[in-house]
Amino acid sequence: MDFTELYRQTGNLVHFSPGAHFILSAAEDTLIIRRTDTLQITRTWSIGLPSETVIITSHSRPHGIAASHSQWISHAGWSCDSEYILAASAKKGVVHVFKLRDEDWNARIETGAEGLVKAEWAPDGRHILCFSEWGLRVTIWSLLTASATYIQFPIHPDRGYAFRADARYFVLAERHKSRDTVGVYDASSNFRLVRHFPSPTTNLSSLALSPSGNYLAVWESILEHKLHILSLAGDVQGTFTPTPDPGFGIRHAAWHPTGMFIAVGGWDDKIHILDSLTWSAASTLELSSRIPSGIVLWREPTDWLESTQGRGFISYERLRGPQSISIRRVDLTRPNQRSGAVQLEWNKTGTLLLVRFAENVPTLVHIYDFPAPSEPLVPRLRCVLQHQKPVLNARWNPVRKGNLAICCGTQSIYTWSDEWEGEGGEEEDMAECIGVPANMKYQTRDIRWAPDGKGLILMDKDTFCCAFEVEDNAIS
Repeated sequence: MDFTELYRQTGNLVHFSPGAHFILSAAEDTLIIRRTDTLQITRTWSIGLPSETVIITSHSRPHGIAASHSQWISHAGWSCDSEYILAASAKKGVVHVFKLRDEDWNARIETGAEGLVKAEWAPDGRHILCFSEWGLRVTIWSLLTASATYIQFPIHPDRGYAFRADARYFVLAERHKSRDTVGVYDASSNFRLVRHFPSPTTNLSSLALSPSGNYLAVWESILEHKLHILSLAGDVQGTFTPTPDPGFGIRHAAWHPTGMFIAVGGWDDKIHILDSLTWSAASTLELSSRIPSGIVLWREPTDWLESTQGRGFISYERLRGPQSISIRRVDLTRPNQRSGAVQLEWNKTGTLLLVRFAENVPTLVHIYDFPAPSEPLVPRLRCVLQHQKPVLNARWNPVRKGNLAICCGTQSIYTWSDEWEGEGGEEEDMAECIGVPANMKYQTRDIRWAPDGKGLILMDKDTFCCAFEVEDNAIS
């Protein structure tokens, strides 16, 4: 991998454009656009006062006047066609919109007394969703007509809503008269209300729309482990509660890319795989302290960063045969205790399932093999990756089916791939530790793939760099 130098950023607001040609980053009140191939700055916009400036290429904080925190950019993002960029300041209640190909064009949205919690693009790239404070409403602004559509009482600004894969319908969890409801809106017709029906939940925690758009999964809060499957007409297709009831609710649910299954993880150590025929558990995965024979345990080498001075790469230790791991059991009867799967994520094809139990085994990543739809549903543990420090994030490559990137808050990244070519010409698994050659203190706390799967954004608290794969036919 080739690494760039470090650049300043605030709020972890660094994103590739949908076409992967540009990189957006925010530094306090300034929005910066760079070319991906050269990292040269092509556009900058400031949403603060004209006299307030920020140094965007230096690693040290500038002396003199700086933008107050209330003016800093809190949300930023690309439209789907990379034509527009939004930059919002939640504390000011203002959303700015800029045009990549016209530096002088801009638009401004002021939310007023209702405040602003979150702003993001709709999938069509011409509407902006603004969630107000206190769950009062979500306002959908159109760049084409300069008009607004208001939907009252969304339950959650950070979850509890979804667009169908074709962007035709917008589904929103709402609360009216102290009851959970679901609204379905036609995004192609100025977000006109199509259906409004009661949810079977008593305290809706979140929802997930299936990839096909036919089914909607809604689940209860932490006090009840219950998941309901609804049609977009509001009919209940099925309800799932494990036996025996674990006593706590659902933490995560993730649809299989085909929509035929949904993985459900609660606050216990189990992952239930529900099928779309009966909406019952067709298989259950459980965290175990023993790794059986035939399963590979990839272990990060001790002190490899010191031996390579953070500028090389080295393979994980590959251990076969029965292995034991230490599991931290959490007493859920005590307050503020956390347990269960913190991340459930399918790869692009749905043949692999990534599971992280952040509190029970914080240094481990479990990868499960998932059979094709034509094969019997018997998922099995494929491998376990063990690290020296707790895993902070793990992301599948959006293009390649078996390519995973991991970060643990160290001056490195970790990769796992099933595309490695062995001596016999057959594909086999490979896991590597890769140092980030930074000339200052740096820790990778978050990672984001480029849409084409050929690059990564690596973020620390207030800096970032990029890593790009070296093509096989590249000339040194």
